[in-house]
Amino acid sequence: MQLMDLFKPKQLSDSEIQQQSHYQMLIIFKSFFSMLSGDSSLESVGEMSDALVETPAFDLAAQYLKRDPNCATLINNRYIPPSYDLEKLLTLPDNSLGYIYAAAMKKSGLDPNLHGGMTAESDAKYVELRLSQTHDIWHVLTGFDTSVIGEIGLQAFHLSQFPYPLATMLVANSLMSSTLLTPEELPQLLEAIALGLQMGKIAQPLFAQNWEEEWEKPLTQWQAELNIQPIHN
Repeated sequence: MQLMDLFKPKQLSDSEIQQQSHYQMLIIFKSFFSMLSGDSSLESVGEMSDALVETPAFDLAAQYLKRDPNCATLINNRYIPPSYDLEKLLTLPDNSLGYIYAAAMKKSGLDPNLHGGMTAESDAKYVELRLSQTHDIWHVLTGFDTSVIGEIGLQAFHLSQFPYPLATMLVANSLMSSTLLTPEELPQLLEAIALGLQMGKIAQPLFAQNWEEEWEKPLTQWQAELNIQPIHN
């Protein structure tokens, strides 16, 4: 064996690939049933997301996005903006996307830079990284709040934009969970899903946007340009 051979990526055998696939499926189902029983923690969602990103479904989702030239540019360039400075964003006009986003993040106490310094080797991993980074921007744009039902409405919005694997799992899980555990919430959940699907269908691709380069643009202008009719909670 030559020295260079030691540094070449190991080629997995068919049996190893199959074992890896089975392990990913176990993680996905573990997370799914954990959420089905009422666990809505970010840890369970993150565990499912990490496993899904290795599946063929996520590769296909990334390929679907790349059919849009602007999405393809972001994905190919692995566009990751500098860390968000909430204090700086709060100096922008109070009708701007940047100000409204920063105010929402301050109110929720969430860290906008959880993904700082992360990199993505594959298209699928980049798509998930970028979606995670901009998730709360999508909330601000669409008007869906961060309640359980609001989150599912936003996931439905994703599904009309592209076949996002995490969204399919979360929407399916919410329908099963509501039916079995909180049937009184099912009409409201179905309404949020229907609204999200309709909004996402007529809106321009949100994934394609470089939000960070136009923080100062008024939120209403963003919504008009992207054909988003935000909901009012």
